[in-house]
Order: sequence, then structure tokens, then C-alpha cells
Amino acid sequence: MNLPELAAFLKSRRARIRPADVGLPTGPRRRVPGLRREEVAQLAGLSADYYTELERGNGAQPSAQALAALARALRLNGDERDHLFHLAERPIPQAAHSPTAHVQPALLGLLDRLTTTPAQIITDLHETLAQNEPAAALLGRPPTTRGPAASFVYRWFTDPASRALYPAEDHPHHSRAFVADLRAVAARRGRDPEVAKMVSALRRRSEEFSDLWDIHDVALRRGDHKRIVHGSLGVIELDCYCLFSEDGRQRLLWFTAPPGSQGAAQLELLLVIGTQDLAANDGPDIRQR
Repeated sequence: MNLPELAAFLKSRRARIRPADVGLPTGPRRRVPGLRREEVAQLAGLSADYYTELERGNGAQPSAQALAALARALRLNGDERDHLFHLAERPIPQAAHSPTAHVQPALLGLLDRLTTTPAQIITDLHETLAQNEPAAALLGRPPTTRGPAASFVYRWFTDPASRALYPAEDHPHHSRAFVADLRAVAARRGRDPEVAKMVSALRRRSEEFSDLWDIHDVALRRGDHKRIVHGSLGVIELDCYCLFSEDGRQRLLWFTAPPGSQGAAQLELLLVIGTQDLAANDGPDIRQR
């Protein structure tokens, strides 16, 4: 492993990111143009000492998981991420080029600036990749599971508890919208084994999904009016909008309400309540979009 080159590369990438780019306060006493080492460590979920040793060229060989976390924290593009793996003499995982492995830096940059409205980044299969605190308060934290169950669409048709996010009378609408969206994604991806596997599993496990799939409705879910059930605030009526990445495999979702509406007032209260009501729940957090 080329420790000096790895250290220099990490330092150069850290120096180019402004604190505001990742939602951190600038502060009056910064002696470096970019992020501090401890800030990178925090964003990557690593210890400050561990990251400092890496940047000094004294660290142990980082794992693939640590490299992926650093790539996200430092907003590396695809080529830079691959270069990081090469410097660490780690094979680039095949999944590193999937839409779930690397959040688009442009979408992350926008998410960092959305601090007062619920927003999150998902894949085209509705796997949550990143979210801000208002989104966590509104929708709950994303699951830690991998595979098909990481997809909200998959859970929607296989786990009845996931539907608690929406009023029961709205469930048929969301079912139709999810299936039409998935069919559009399947066509865009072509003969993608990941999509084929999910569709096959859903057809086996859900008669509702199978019936809707056979209707052949197709429509990307670019926006919607949603009623979301919140444990403390009741039903919140919001408008949900999507911004697609260039390749269409990731989406930035954000939720708003017209000024002066009840939904807007509830969003204001949501920022005050935060996730404290979720912490009081002893059961699993099932609310996910």
C-alpha cells in the first residue's frame, strides 16, 4: 500500500471541501481552507485518531467499508473513489459501481443545503442512501438491512408494518404508483439482474404486486401529494418532489407544504420536535417514506 500517496490524496480532497458544502458551520477561527480532520472522521463514521493516522501515512490498511465511507465524506466522484481503492491496494468491489454504493456528490451537495425541509436521497429502487434530520423526524431512520429488504417498495408489498406511514385509504394509490415506477425503472435498466430478482420475488410473495404488474402501467414517480402519519403530529399533508441524477439511478426527494397551510405549520413543529418522539418508541422504527 502506498501510504504516503494515500495520505496526500486524502489531505488534498479534504482541503477542497468547504464546511458549508457538507452542512457544517464555517466559524471564525479556521486555520485551514477545507474541513478539519475530525470533521472528515465524523462524516465518515471513523475515529478522529484513526483518520489522523491515515492522513499522516502511518495508519493500518483501511477496510473497503472505511474507504467507501471516506469516499462519501469527501464527496469523491467515481474516478476519485476508484483511485482511493487503488492507493489502498483494495480491490474495487463490484457493488462499488451500483447506485447504492456511491451517493452522487451533486445530490449530496443539495441535501446539505436543505436544513429546514425534510429531504433524502434514494436509489431508483427506493433504497435510502442519505437523509437530513427533518427527514429522519418525519419518516424515520433508514433500515440497516441489505438486499431486497433495503428497498421501501419491496417492504411495502412484503411487510404490512411498513404501510403505517400512510393512511390506509391511500394505500391503493401508493401501490399503483410504486409498481408503475418500478416498471419504468426496469425498462430503463434493461436486463438488470437486480431488478429482475426483485420483480420475481415480489410476484411470488405479493398477489397485489403481481396483479398490478400485469396491468403494465408505467410512470416514473416525479412528484406526488402525500399524507404522512406522524406519531406526534398526526396526518401531515405535504407535496413531495423528485430531482433525478443524470443517469436516473438516484433521486433527491424533498417535502414541502404551501405557506400558511396546516402542513406548513406541522413542518415547523416537526423541526422543534425532531426525532425525540422516535427515541421514546421501544419498538423498531418502521416509518420509511
